[in-house]
Amino acid sequence: MSNRNWFYASDGQQKGPLPEAQLRDLIARGMVRPDTLVWTEGMSGWQKAGEIPGLIPSIGAPPAFPPAQAGGPSPVVASGGYSGGALSIDFGIWEFVWRSLVFAIASGFVIPLPWMLVWYLKWLIPCLHVPSRPNLSFEGSAMTIVPWFFGVVVLIVALSMTGIQSLNIVVFLLEIALYWLFLKWLVANIASNGQPLGLSFSGSFWAYLGWTLLAVISFITIIGWAWVYAAWTRWFCKNIQGTRHEVTFNGTGLEFLWRGIVTLIGISFFIPIPWVYRWMMRWIASQTALVQRGAQPAERLELRF
Repeated sequence: MSNRNWFYASDGQQKGPLPEAQLRDLIARGMVRPDTLVWTEGMSGWQKAGEIPGLIPSIGAPPAFPPAQAGGPSPVVASGGYSGGALSIDFGIWEFVWRSLVFAIASGFVIPLPWMLVWYLKWLIPCLHVPSRPNLSFEGSAMTIVPWFFGVVVLIVALSMTGIQSLNIVVFLLEIALYWLFLKWLVANIASNGQPLGLSFSGSFWAYLGWTLLAVISFITIIGWAWVYAAWTRWFCKNIQGTRHEVTFNGTGLEFLWRGIVTLIGISFFIPIPWVYRWMMRWIASQTALVQRGAQPAERLELRF
């Protein structure tokens, strides 16, 4: 029997590592089903158990676990390298609903926002599954962002109270700076198995400002925003540093457009919001992948689900 360890997703959470014998027992008891996402060393990314030949045995057939595919992405090696592949995300609908409501209500009072943001990210980040990086977590502290968060908020309030219209530009720049600092803080505090990944976001403030202005202007064209957001997302992924693999986004403007339209229609009925949000998040994650730096476009597409 193989001594490999397995991970699986349950209720939006990542479980494992489990010995193969224990995974077999979970399959036999129906706790790991054909639609359950699983991963083990040597696989390019998370897959549904039913899509892996032999993992979910048919009646009368002995269970078999797949060997690493010949010619596929290289497996994890002892030196700490890891294979690439597409990302995925999953979370329970009702947990998303109550957490999002609590976050929105508490954040409306402004002061609790840093603490609520950490609380929310500590739930959301583990729902993200990255090839060969099990048990993702968020290790950021609210006290790290308190100084610059409240500093910017106080400045914005003070400038707004002056009533001088020309200062609105300064308020706008401060708001953009706040979002930019948030992205840098978010990326820097992602960990795997409790160990910081050493990631950083290298995109400059002025580039981020430029993308924001372009996104605002693009709405004049009615549909141009979709292509801008696709390019903006690619820029964001490209500027994530600290990993041996390049982070890429493969989604197109046309896909962003029709999915954005479906999302707007869905949220207009209010009740479908959680399902529509999860559907959109799953697509964005599936279009985000880790690829070998310098890989050709064809090689990058092979890593998509």
